[in-house]
Amino acid sequence: MSFALNQQVLVLNRLWQAVNVCSVRRALTLLFEQHAEVVDGDGQGDFKTYDFRQWRHFSQNSHADDTVGTISFRIRIPRVIRLMGFDRLPKKEVKFTRHNIFERDKNTCQYCGGVFDRKDLNLDHVIPRDRGGPTTWENIVCSCIPCNTRKANRTPAEAGMRLVRKPKRPKWRPFIQVNFGVPVHDSWKHFLDLAYWNVELGEEVR
Repeated sequence: MSFALNQQVLVLNRLWQAVNVCSVRRALTLLFEQHAEVVDGDGQGDFKTYDFRQWRHFSQNSHADDTVGTISFRIRIPRVIRLMGFDRLPKKEVKFTRHNIFERDKNTCQYCGGVFDRKDLNLDHVIPRDRGGPTTWENIVCSCIPCNTRKANRTPAEAGMRLVRKPKRPKWRPFIQVNFGVPVHDSWKHFLDLAYWNVELGEEVR
């Protein structure tokens, strides 16, 4: 019983954006107090919402095993809930990581425009570090190995090369980081991106 109540539930804001995770215990409390509703999918990308009364009734007609019991009834464990009166997003910026640079540049060499597997891409300082080029969003781009070799320790202009687009700091998008040890329910994947390469980059980037 305590294990079931401590499982994690994905929390969406009123605009259906993932903003947090909470325990089943907390989710059922929010549901009972009418601060949230359950979001339940059919596995095909279609979702319905239920208030506490509706979810309790739905649970009675369900043969699912993932339920918790009270003195008088059993209720299904919600996997995703939606807050009724919260439409904000956490205030945070996109982390400056290898994964997010590849995401920003769409696995595309910013010099020749070719799309590559990530193993065939490097991260290049547009202005070389020994020329004072910083390790920032605005000075790091994806580069294929041939272009990286050709550019060497020069500026694009010195190497006779041009950037496909000027590198910029990306805008933040809804994102929740989930510990890898936590099983993620299938219904989460419609609302959630999992971080798997999420180490902040520093001056060690070559």
